[in-house]
Amino acid sequence: MNLAGRSLKTAVLWMALSLVAFSPSSARAQSCETSSELDEATRAALTAAGQRYLAMAAKGDVAALRQNSIAGLAAAFSGAEATVKNHQQDLAGAQATARSVFLLEAEGSAPLPRAEFYCGVFGKNGQTSGSAVFVLSNLPPGKYAVVLLDATSPKARISFSVILQQAGADWKLGDLYIEPEQAAGHDSEWFAARAREYKTKGQMHNAWLYCLQARGLIAPVPVMSTLATDKLYDESQTLQPADVPANGKTADLAAGTSTYKLTALFPKAVDNDLDLIVTYQAADISNTNQAYQNNVAVIRALVAKHPEVRDAFAGVVARAVDPSGRDYGTLLAMKDIK
Repeated sequence: MNLAGRSLKTAVLWMALSLVAFSPSSARAQSCETSSELDEATRAALTAAGQRYLAMAAKGDVAALRQNSIAGLAAAFSGAEATVKNHQQDLAGAQATARSVFLLEAEGSAPLPRAEFYCGVFGKNGQTSGSAVFVLSNLPPGKYAVVLLDATSPKARISFSVILQQAGADWKLGDLYIEPEQAAGHDSEWFAARAREYKTKGQMHNAWLYCLQARGLIAPVPVMSTLATDKLYDESQTLQPADVPANGKTADLAAGTSTYKLTALFPKAVDNDLDLIVTYQAADISNTNQAYQNNVAVIRALVAKHPEVRDAFAGVVARAVDPSGRDYGTLLAMKDIK
């Protein structure tokens, strides 16, 4: 099973799951029960398991988390460990309540290349307010659970979510996700509303980027789609400008006599600020002075090309990424971008 670390996230294009169709063949191979369909004992046991892993994470006890993980995750635990450490302050003293619990069962005798779980009631147009879809790759037969917790600490409101695999009477950790429920002090609805305002102003880049932020804040697990995430995905598709890197395609950005190939453009909250992140291909970043100059050139060219972003972001971060995946980043506050 490939549930280890971030591989589970990158293995699935959860965003493409709007208006999914239910098939009898998938029903025989995979089944799902929602919180309301579970008996009280099962629901309580799964919620308790999620709370137990949250308590370990809140203490920073990554050793206990690894010890209680499935073999695949334990063998490649660095991603999960980094996630916990990056959110240590947000987790400290957190009190959590269960948002949703799902029990998934994959049947058969061999791993499923693409296991699709349709949870809840679907309408003629696809998802409803109480439904959810999970897609997991290379999933061996067995019982799994997804536990979504809303956690509030003195520092933040976050979603703490775990994917579990049943092992005897125990539920082992298959992966964990810690995501903020707010960015720069605002929730998903706020960003969605601002995106529509930017659209009415004709600021399509701001509209698209804010829609991405809105969608990210209501997607606690990237292998899960709901009616809300599907709607925002569809909306983001209508807003996406033609000159941005997306869906695996690069975009060219001219800066002076050079042309840079942008690989990603997305918003990211840092404390109370919302920054714009741009990544681009770089042949070499060993010369950090040159990498810095290139980053500054990319930032200035991007803002010059799309001056509307000055109103929507506190700063811009450019990241030069070499062929090995190493990167070198530079942040400029918007007021310093001339």
